[in-house]
Amino acid sequence: MDQPAILLLELFDGRSARPQPVQAWVKAGTLQLRNAEGQVLSYPLRRVRWPERQRHGQRQAQLPDGGVLSGDDARAWDQWARASGLRESLLVRWMQSWRRVAVAMALLVATTLAIGVWGIPLASDALVAVLPPQAEQMIGERALAGIDARWLKPSTLPPARREAITADFAALLRTSPGTTPDYRLHFRSADKSVGPNALALPGGHIVLTDALAQLLSDQPDALAGVLAHELGHVQRQHGMRMVVQASLLASLNGLIIGDFSAVLVSVPTLLGQQAYSRDFEREADAYARDMLRAAGRSPTAMLVFFERIEAYKKDHAMSSLPIALASHPANEERKRFFGAAP
Repeated sequence: MDQPAILLLELFDGRSARPQPVQAWVKAGTLQLRNAEGQVLSYPLRRVRWPERQRHGQRQAQLPDGGVLSGDDARAWDQWARASGLRESLLVRWMQSWRRVAVAMALLVATTLAIGVWGIPLASDALVAVLPPQAEQMIGERALAGIDARWLKPSTLPPARREAITADFAALLRTSPGTTPDYRLHFRSADKSVGPNALALPGGHIVLTDALAQLLSDQPDALAGVLAHELGHVQRQHGMRMVVQASLLASLNGLIIGDFSAVLVSVPTLLGQQAYSRDFEREADAYARDMLRAAGRSPTAMLVFFERIEAYKKDHAMSSLPIALASHPANEERKRFFGAAP
């Protein structure tokens, strides 16, 4: 019968600062130690803690009674451990190999990207579908109050002008081929940094600035198209989906780096500085185009909006406007989309 490998180590028993020389070997699932007096101590291997092996320095093992085994000769310890059948955990073996660490990091990055690109949008859509309307309404009201406090002021448009815009948009909706979502149209004034603008918030809140109403005062179809675009965001719950996605991303970041952000506290800023994805914009554009067509109005009226927004930014030396639809450049794809419509 093969004799077990024996290693000379030092034992710190936790009661004395002086180490005791011991012989150590493994037998029948136990770690056995013989001290200078010949006494043999036995410990179940499953209860012995073997800290992660380092490239240099002492090797140690923590015993269940609080004692610590220590060995200065790392090479001799590793040879004894192999001869005794002691195997490091899979995690430790991976961490001891830079190639395996690189593979693990690559897998982590790929998984995180996959969650961000596909998992979070899918999860947000599922969550939004089951959220009660009261929750969306509460978030929309909070966002509107925050945006009012930060960027907007009460409208100075004459009541007759506000009523005319409201009535024209309602007339557009009456010709809609499908069911239109509930909405509330809010008129607000703002300084030049906000300029001609519009945005949609969760809960059906649509904000139109006086500057945009004035910019398109002679183009009711273009103004109706802008409002229809914003109603498309409401209908597809883009604002709510964006809030949920941001919350899920914050949670993912918290799991990775331990920084949980209070996303709902920043909802007004998040929605005020909204930058919808290209897919969201395409969906809202398609909704606006279909509504204009159903009402017998030409979707090409939206080209006037794009041209005047670009001229406004050029005249005011602005690369963009801070919120909502006007913050998106009138790229060639969107111009072609509306320009090709009859």
